[in-house]
Amino acid sequence: MNNAVVIDWLWIPVTLWAAFAQTVRNAAQRHLTAELGTLGATLVRFLYGLPFAALWLLAVSFFTSVAVPAANGTFLGWVALGAVSQIGGTAFLLRTMQERNFALGVAYSKTEILQVAVFGLAFLGDPLGPASIAAVTCGTLGVLLLSPAGWGGGWMSRSALLGLASGAGFALSAVGYRGAALALEGTPYASLKNLFKGPTGIAYANDPVAAAKVAVEFAKKNEKFLVIGGAMGETVLNADGVKALATLPSLDELRGKIIGLLNAPATKVAGVVQAPAGQLARLLNAYATKV
Repeated sequence: MNNAVVIDWLWIPVTLWAAFAQTVRNAAQRHLTAELGTLGATLVRFLYGLPFAALWLLAVSFFTSVAVPAANGTFLGWVALGAVSQIGGTAFLLRTMQERNFALGVAYSKTEILQVAVFGLAFLGDPLGPASIAAVTCGTLGVLLLSPAGWGGGWMSRSALLGLASGAGFALSAVGYRGAALALEGTPYASLKNLFKGPTGIAYANDPVAAAKVAVEFAKKNEKFLVIGGAMGETVLNADGVKALATLPSLDELRGKIIGLLNAPATKVAGVVQAPAGQLARLLNAYATKV
């Protein structure tokens, strides 16, 4: 089977596994809430994940040689909003699971994506186009259909309000993290943001020519893989620029040529730098005869 086809369909088992793992986690936290309380179970989740997040950051920084972006006040503010909102959303979700009619609250917590659109418009000015409005409408109808209360109401019940609060917390966290990413604009690669639309892969290397060569060669063998652009320092390249860059010799190839020249016999170097005295004498004699 073509590797490209396998990659195209890989998201299905990954998504199913993620959904299963999230369900198991929520079920475990529900039982943990009975022993530690809502806040205790919430903090366990985030404190347990903190060292893993730190290790992941260190690994990405080490293996990609990408420096950690310099944080500014705006960035830290958005990150704080995202972190606190995510903790709050989790706490509300765990509290919802303690209710008798917790299924109603869990259904309403799925309004997260709908609230992201609203909060994104309010805080970041993200426009809502026709496609976004249609998606929000379909999502709202889907939540109503999944809700045990159906079309008959239930919006003001305790379970529903807790679920809506949970969705609001998760929505604010998503907006906060997006705001933090936008606050880092002005970095050398900020101009690449227009390329990150839809599923986008990144090929990075200390040698820009090597990254371009790998990407272009892979695109030749996989028709669904498209090179859309890149950057070399602060210079943004379009697809043709990346392909032109891929035709240049890499740093390793240049180093090999330099080493080859340095290892050349001394006689070859001398022959290039200076001509034999006999040749010089014959040249002067020919010139004198002609004159």
